[in-house]
Amino acid sequence: MLSDFRMTPFEIIEFDVTAQLPVGWQKDIDTIAAEADFRDFPRTPILSREAADVTHITRGRVHAIQVQQGLPWLYKLYRDHFLELAGQAWGEPIGPALDDRYGVVLNVLRGNKMRFECHVDSNPVTGLLFFTDHPAGGGELVVGHDPAAVGVEELERDCTAITPRAGQLIFFDGKTYPHYARALAAEHDVRVVAVMNFYTTSCPESTRPLDLNRHLFGAE
Repeated sequence: MLSDFRMTPFEIIEFDVTAQLPVGWQKDIDTIAAEADFRDFPRTPILSREAADVTHITRGRVHAIQVQQGLPWLYKLYRDHFLELAGQAWGEPIGPALDDRYGVVLNVLRGNKMRFECHVDSNPVTGLLFFTDHPAGGGELVVGHDPAAVGVEELERDCTAITPRAGQLIFFDGKTYPHYARALAAEHDVRVVAVMNFYTTSCPESTRPLDLNRHLFGAE
């Protein structure tokens, strides 16, 4: 099911893909989320839109190689069915990342002290698949309407906040519009989302900054 809703000045396109997820996906996600790399991540060079006084953000990540090994069904969906949906959403040819180190990862928040970094993406099309529900609030994806916004306070002044729903897949222009994830409301809550990088003919993977790869993976 495609739900296409426009919001000035950007567009978010949503699909409900619950029926495409395999039997037992919740158990798979719980298992691999428990193996996430939780630590203080330094702000991301080039892409960070954090305020100047923020040097680290505490969060969790399940790296791409873990996704490929522990969630092979997600890796396959990223490269076929979700790729098709991204093409429908964007209206131009879409490609997955050729470099498997950053094609699809999981971001994990645990408790009410973590959030995700204010940033923009290096890829022109961002896909997010939420694996957890947070109806009581907290964990919202916040997308700033002002491409020049820096820091949580500026993003929150003019934004759209999306409440995660399990099985909800969204596509948006994360390269233009800064975004972050709010902290969760409850101490024992866990938020899990798959982050997928997609590229277009007009903005191919070759435009990805080399300094970003050096920051994430060391010397190229």
